[in-house]
Amino acid sequence: MEIRNARPQDVPALLHLLEQVNLVHHNGRPDLFKLATKYGEKELLSILSDPQTPVFVAIEDEKVLGHAFCVIKTVQKDRLLCDVKTLYIDDICVEEEARGRGIGQALYAHAEAFARRVGCYNVTLNVWTCNPGAMRFYERLGLAPQKVGMERIL
Repeated sequence: MEIRNARPQDVPALLHLLEQVNLVHHNGRPDLFKLATKYGEKELLSILSDPQTPVFVAIEDEKVLGHAFCVIKTVQKDRLLCDVKTLYIDDICVEEEARGRGIGQALYAHAEAFARRVGCYNVTLNVWTCNPGAMRFYERLGLAPQKVGMERIL
C-alpha cells in the first residue's frame, strides 16, 4: 500500500468514499444529514489544487482504498488565542471492504507526519457522537477530546 497526495484522476474514487462517509452520518443523524456528498467534482478539483487543503489517499493495486482530507489552519494575532498552526483533519474514510487492515491508521500517521514537517503545533478533528467506532479509532491513535459541542433538540 502507498499513501500519496490525491490527484485529479482520483476524484471519482474520492466521491465514492465521500458517499460512504455521508451514509454513516445520515444513518446516525438523519435529522441533520441529507443523502449527498460533502463536495462535488468541481469543489474537489479546487481542494486538490490548494496547498492549504492537502488530501492524502491510500492506494493499492492502483485503487484508492481510503482518503484523508486535511486543512492547514493558522491563528495569528488573535485577541484571545495564541498563535498556532494546526492541521485539521476534515475527513478520514476507508473503503468499507478494506476496513480493519490498518489503512485508516496509516492515513492518520501520514497526516500527522505531514503536520510535523510543515511546522504544525497540533492535529485536530471532529467526531460525531453517532459514530462511536470512529471515536474509539481516534482514541486508540492517542487523540483526546479538545472541546465538546453540545445540543438540545427543540
